[in-house]
Amino acid sequence: MNMMSFTKKDPPEWLLHFWKEIDDKTFGDGFDCFVEHATCNLGIADWKGRETIRENLRAFIDTGFTALHDVTEYWDGGSLKVFRGTVTMTPDDRAHPVVKPVMTHFFYMDETEPKKVRHWYGSVGPVAF
Repeated sequence: MNMMSFTKKDPPEWLLHFWKEIDDKTFGDGFDCFVEHATCNLGIADWKGRETIRENLRAFIDTGFTALHDVTEYWDGGSLKVFRGTVTMTPDDRAHPVVKPVMTHFFYMDETEPKKVRHWYGSVGPVAF
């Protein structure tokens, strides 16, 4: 059994910068928080590699909405970072409603580059029932 202590903190700049890249639809250096060989399991996604994560998130956002991420709570456990928040999803087609699903994300930091994410497990939604 492993034990880990967590400290509630303000969200770090790397996390805020990462979400801003998605919200602004720029998909730039905010993704540098991931090691090159990072893995992402977001919902049903199983993406391998920083560039694959970037391109698949870009493709998802380009399906017709704008996102605005809000980090509500951030916990630092050293090699594991956990946060929860909401994402406001505004459809390009204004006939569809704005939704604000909850998010919970786990970021496992890399052993050799401890300031970068090795594995991201995330959950968002549901966006509708």
